[in-house]
Amino acid sequence: MKALCWNGKKNVKVETVPDPHIINPRDAVIRVTRTAICGSDLHLYNGFVPTMHSGDILGHEFMGEVVEVGNGVKNLKVGDRVIVPFPIACGNCYFCKNEMYSVCDNSNPNAWLAEKMNGFSPAGLFGYSHMYGGYAGGQSQFARVPFADIGPFKIEDRSLSDEQVLFLTDIFPTGYMAAENCDIEPENTVAVWGCGPVGWFAIKSAFLLGAKRVIAIDRFPERLMLAQRAGAEPINYDKVDDVIETLKEMTGGIGPDACIDAVGMEAHGTGPMAAYDKVKQMMRIEMDRPIVLRQALQACRKGGTVSIPGVYAGFVDRMPMGSAFNKGLTLKMGQTHVHKYLPKLFDHIRNGDIDCREVISHRLTLEHAPKGYEVFSNKEQNCTKIVLDPWAEAA
Repeated sequence: MKALCWNGKKNVKVETVPDPHIINPRDAVIRVTRTAICGSDLHLYNGFVPTMHSGDILGHEFMGEVVEVGNGVKNLKVGDRVIVPFPIACGNCYFCKNEMYSVCDNSNPNAWLAEKMNGFSPAGLFGYSHMYGGYAGGQSQFARVPFADIGPFKIEDRSLSDEQVLFLTDIFPTGYMAAENCDIEPENTVAVWGCGPVGWFAIKSAFLLGAKRVIAIDRFPERLMLAQRAGAEPINYDKVDDVIETLKEMTGGIGPDACIDAVGMEAHGTGPMAAYDKVKQMMRIEMDRPIVLRQALQACRKGGTVSIPGVYAGFVDRMPMGSAFNKGLTLKMGQTHVHKYLPKLFDHIRNGDIDCREVISHRLTLEHAPKGYEVFSNKEQNCTKIVLDPWAEAA
């Protein structure tokens, strides 16, 4: 089969690799019909996530048709159309039984690597380094899905296109959980840093959960336009003197009730701290650039909540913990418990409450995926989200 493989920093190639097959009784093999490039994939592309090996198959947002099932999988059959959550969950451990699927205790065979860095291991993830299990991803024509009796979610409504439901694999649940973590009340104002796909879904979800106002912070016109069309009030941080002061002015001096960092480890910004983080990250002294996280902690009102769906890989520096402590902030973060949200969010799609296709800017073949990574990473061609068809012929 054809698959997109990582071969080093900013070096991804479409290669011919062996087809996957059933290894364990609870496995299934999926013929991938649509997959996507995620902002989190860019952390791998740009070389910021350790334990990647040359030849690793990328991709954690994918869906398709079941072509083979292990004898331990009783809820799926050949021909079923499914989306596949990006975290891999066993369904049986303490965490899975409490709907904390992204911290499953049993799905990461390389747990010791994650434990060495973080003390504990999260769940295994598709296509996201050997620290998270070394699982082959879904930017490919076929994919093996472990614990297939727990993960895949059947899409039986054939009136819905792949593009309408594909983002149930990651970014819709991620944006929704980020907003849910804010404990939104009817009069609340929510500030969202980053108007890429996760930020857009966080904005839409904040309104679905009853927020009165959403303020969106970014610098790219196409992303700010998406946010504005979703009902948010945009701030271009390149065109204001101080984001924190601007947010205070917009909220009567109080600050937003909740702040969402939908950017994570590769945040951009202005001023000396932004340069400080970039230099330290380039020198491998600091793993993440927490520019947005600092701003969120400082901007949030007293007693408010900071929600962090943006990915962080390791250690950060010069955090205003005194601000967080003295304001009595609540911090909520983590990989998304995708499985938990699927029935509810599928209903929102089916009922027309949200059209996930609005974030898609590019539709490419798998052969064109390396160029797609380059365009997405460099924020070229007004790129917001790239969807790949693994079976389409390259023009």
